[in-house]
Amino acid sequence: QVQLVESGGGLVQPGGSLRLSCAARGFIFSRYAMTWYRQAPGKERELVAGISSTGGLTNYSDSMKGRCTISRDNAKNTIYLQMNSLKPEDTAVYYCYARISRYDYWGQGTQVTVSS
Repeated sequence: QVQLVESGGGLVQPGGSLRLSCAARGFIFSRYAMTWYRQAPGKERELVAGISSTGGLTNYSDSMKGRCTISRDNAKNTIYLQMNSLKPEDTAVYYCYARISRYDYWGQGTQVTVSS
């Protein structure tokens, strides 16, 4: 059974940093690309960053490029999202996503709130 479990969200002041984690189980993690999405209140879910199965390729949304880094540890079946210089508009629920054997899998999400 595929499971994606996010953690690391919380309340942070503008300009602050957070590191999100997504622990995966139930599939051969090292074979699949992984993605972070986010959804702000009243808005559609949007891609934040993606990483290839080996970690050699990454991509970022224009809104987060230069302010975040996606990484993975295949030995720990975990991906990370290091976010810096956070802005109030980064407030959202952040989700981990994987497409495995033509099925879409999402974590439960972790709330990130950027506010003073």
